[in-house]
Amino acid sequence: MHGANATGRPFTGDYAGILLYATLFKFGFATRPNARSADDGLRLNNARITNAVKCLPPGNKPQPAEIRQCNAYLTAELSTLPAGAAVLALGRIAHDAALRALGLRSSGYAFGHGAEHAIERGARLFDSYHCSRYNTNTGRLTTAMFEQVFVAITRHLARERTATDVA
Repeated sequence: MHGANATGRPFTGDYAGILLYATLFKFGFATRPNARSADDGLRLNNARITNAVKCLPPGNKPQPAEIRQCNAYLTAELSTLPAGAAVLALGRIAHDAALRALGLRSSGYAFGHGAEHAIERGARLFDSYHCSRYNTNTGRLTTAMFEQVFVAITRHLARERTATDVA
């Protein structure tokens, strides 16, 4: 085991975590721009990271049965979100798992990088290509593209805060 599987914190020590944590830091959601170990001092600010699958799947590619098996955990986690929250799905697997956990049909919420979907209680689901080594090395996902999703997330959260302050 290595990375998140060794540390217990998603994306810590993984290649995908390089872009994720740098972006979380840039937008104020993390106290450090990198995640190296579980005791590296990094803290998330008003953010939580979870996985659609809680086990270590063979080849690090979860199978549909594993995703279904773990969906109850994701359902429980998403049920604790405050009104107006933002959910970021990194890739189609995460997108589909989040929809299933929320009891929504995937046919009404097409995955696409940069897509936004209204879900329940003023919350929104934001889609991004996964920040994997393959996607970033091939240019399918660039830093600018990833940051644009975070711009949309911070805009949404600012609107929700303003609406709450006014109410």
